[in-house]
Amino acid sequence: MQVNNKFTMTVLSRSANESFARACVSAFAAQLDPTLDEISDIKTAVSEAVTNCIVHAYKNKIGNIYITAELLEPNIIRIKIRDRGCGIENIEKAMEPLFTTAGGERAGLGFAVMQSFMDAVSVKSAPQKGTTVTMSKKISRRFKLNA
Repeated sequence: MQVNNKFTMTVLSRSANESFARACVSAFAAQLDPTLDEISDIKTAVSEAVTNCIVHAYKNKIGNIYITAELLEPNIIRIKIRDRGCGIENIEKAMEPLFTTAGGERAGLGFAVMQSFMDAVSVKSAPQKGTTVTMSKKISRRFKLNA
């Protein structure tokens, strides 16, 4: 698939940056002329992925969260959210609804939410090396990128 446009950014794993990341990715996705529901889906999925980095990857410390968004032919946005945190030992288990390592108020629904709002979600991780979540969504409206 041809990449029509791309952006990357790095934010610290601070709670305030979750809404910032969500806003940046959704503003970038607006080039595809998505519906309000599609924008809402993208915002929710990005929020969940970034929150996972903040809560799980870096636990009680601050680290970098790397975000890349690409606009692909035909009308697809692909988003990668990566950390260099603690990693996930068992990805299959971590992706089960209601499973959480954080305890407390955490519901363990982050990956399930991402999967329900995006067309595809893949997770790659290695203990002590970090995690990469790649999500994609086909946007229903036709678009033309401005040069």
